[in-house]
Amino acid sequence: MENQNSRIPRTLPVLHMSGVVMFPFLLMPLVVSDEESKLVIDHALTNDKTLAFFLDKDKEKPSDSGLHEIGTAVTILRMLRNQDGTISLLLQGSSRIRLQKITQREPFMMVDVESIPELTSEDTEIHALRNIALELLDKIATESSLLNREMISGLSNIKQAGRVADIIAGNIELQLEDRQKILELIDLNKRFMYLNNCLAELIKQMRVENHIRNNIQLEMSEDQRKYYLREQMDAIRRELGETDEVSREIQKWRELIEEKQLPEYVREVALEELERLSTMQPAASEYAVLRNYLDWLVNIPWNTMSKDRLDLNKIERILRNDHYGLEKPKERILEYIAVKKLKGHLRGPILCFVGPPGTGKTSIGKSVARALNRKFIRMSLGGIHDEAEIRGHRRTYIGAMPGKIISEIKRQGTANPVFMLDEIDKLGRDFRGDPASALLEVLDPEQNNSFVDNYVNLPFDLSEVMFITTANSLDTIPPPLRDRMEIIEFTSYLENDKIEIAKSYLIPKEQDENGLSEHNIKFHKSALQELIRYYVREAGVRNLQRRFGSIFRKIAKEVAAGETKSYLIKAEDIKTYLGPRKFSLELANRKPEIGVATGLAWTSYGGEILFCEAIRMPGKGMIVLTGLLGEVMKESAKIAISYLKANHSAYGINTKDFGAYDVHIHFPSGAVPKDGPSAGVTLATALASLFRQRKVRHDIAMTGEITLHGEVLPIGGVKEKLLSAKRAGITQVILPKENEETLADFPADILQGMQISFVSKISEVLDKLLITENKPAPKRKKSSR
Repeated sequence: MENQNSRIPRTLPVLHMSGVVMFPFLLMPLVVSDEESKLVIDHALTNDKTLAFFLDKDKEKPSDSGLHEIGTAVTILRMLRNQDGTISLLLQGSSRIRLQKITQREPFMMVDVESIPELTSEDTEIHALRNIALELLDKIATESSLLNREMISGLSNIKQAGRVADIIAGNIELQLEDRQKILELIDLNKRFMYLNNCLAELIKQMRVENHIRNNIQLEMSEDQRKYYLREQMDAIRRELGETDEVSREIQKWRELIEEKQLPEYVREVALEELERLSTMQPAASEYAVLRNYLDWLVNIPWNTMSKDRLDLNKIERILRNDHYGLEKPKERILEYIAVKKLKGHLRGPILCFVGPPGTGKTSIGKSVARALNRKFIRMSLGGIHDEAEIRGHRRTYIGAMPGKIISEIKRQGTANPVFMLDEIDKLGRDFRGDPASALLEVLDPEQNNSFVDNYVNLPFDLSEVMFITTANSLDTIPPPLRDRMEIIEFTSYLENDKIEIAKSYLIPKEQDENGLSEHNIKFHKSALQELIRYYVREAGVRNLQRRFGSIFRKIAKEVAAGETKSYLIKAEDIKTYLGPRKFSLELANRKPEIGVATGLAWTSYGGEILFCEAIRMPGKGMIVLTGLLGEVMKESAKIAISYLKANHSAYGINTKDFGAYDVHIHFPSGAVPKDGPSAGVTLATALASLFRQRKVRHDIAMTGEITLHGEVLPIGGVKEKLLSAKRAGITQVILPKENEETLADFPADILQGMQISFVSKISEVLDKLLITENKPAPKRKKSSR
């Protein structure tokens, strides 16, 4: 103790407070705002962090210092400069000091002090007085809940009696004069005697207050009680020197919560969080987190709905004006609106638009929102592999925020938008979670009425949201997710469809975007056909729109140079604007050949013509497969070989040929991956032609899966495959027998001019396609010998 007192400097700056008494060895937080105190703190920090703490008193004469004679030397343990200009301190008392003289008054007071050592000799009387003080303290704890009994038990373990007296005096609500008197009493006997008298008086006062409180019936409503507590908190803040800015912000939040008319369960949570916020210092790190959470709770549109437009005729007119064709999606939207109009309330459907790129899946979502008079939200799911993108992060993480579902709904400000989840077939997954699994709740009408975002942590009703998803392929969508959606297929556009879309939508749009809306520019039908047939090869119209953009940019260049003529673009003019043809008809240079069969394939970008080429060379019966084939396609080749080996006698094939030759099977466009079982018929035809040395008709396309027994099984993507055949100029197609019923739903434009044969056995295919030696090509129409 003496060593510690000896370390206190003789001259110290004075931090004098009018309502605070500091005791040795006690910790005390303090907030100062006046300039003199700030100078005192800066001086102490640049020296040894020690200052003198004296209680102010009324000046009795002009020469008086205005300070009590006995004070405390304190050490600054922590200091924080707040944004409002105040300074927060954590102080610890070192020892009692006596004021000797003032050495400086401006700009702050400096004094010479003398350290007062603590008496260490303790006799029996002091021990008795100490025990009495602890007993009185225990009674105070019984009368009031402000004292912690663990502190009382801790005091009994402290050996220095003087420190026990100081701790009690510093933690009990005593009068200011009584605290200063205890600080000034150096003699331990007198100090404990005075302290015990103060404690006894406090006990008497508490008992009288408790008696009065128990006899008076206080009927206070919940609102009155909260008002009373808030007033107490405001008074405490004023005593601590805090500004009223925090109180005004809390009141602003409270008014906003009442104004928003939140659901009751949300309102309760918001008020609870607001109460927590009101007890925090603005400089606390948790303050900003809690404030941000309140902002989300208040601004999420829990009950805000846009009014639906239920005029079926007007909606149908909007959809028809915005998009050509797409009859099934339009019909489904009108059905949904009709049921909602009759019922008044209907859970939002989960529609999944599946089809090749550029067929209008995303753009029709905007038209649906405009037709229904709802807000439109588009969220791209391509490449998302973090579950938190859907469900959000928990508030415990730094930078946490809600997922995109809640974020986008808050941004649009309505709880019933049209929400488009684009490219749902391209979701990823990794160690951060599986977004597809998180979407199971979102896209389930039976569950999404209580969707819980990890950040908000309160149920939000998504049942009024109209979810529309888009995909190019259903294969990569998990079955549980696919089961929750109503699949609507978007097919490839026919040539006539593309011509109408170009006239009504693409040409006016590109003409306007290139600043040519005031000029007379027209396309002849032959020019449109030239563009569609030889410059683009796609199921949709996205590349076709780019070609129109290229043409209009070249015209814009001429117009900008001063050209004022009208433009009528014909087929022969397309080469001038776009260069030579990019594509040619697949059959232009084809003729019947041995080992070459024409197949039909389906891709996520539409149907394609697929040529299967097979050659043989002397060898040992090895099979070589090239063309970037998948495992299923390789298995189809093995099945075709095995079938021909097993039925060699029926087709007149020499069995020795299978072991005497190596077979190489190739599918052109080797950089494009190919897979699937529907090439089985094409493979079997090419191999049968190879081993029988008979040419295959090149003007008939085929598709179908085969079995080891030669049966032809049904396949998918029939519509896209027929369109690709028609685009290539093929008018005869062979399909599996079981696919015959699927053609009933096809538009008449697709089937017009097509001759379709249905087969159930591979032998029927070979009979139709393999040209006999004594039979010329069928186009000559000569009778066989």
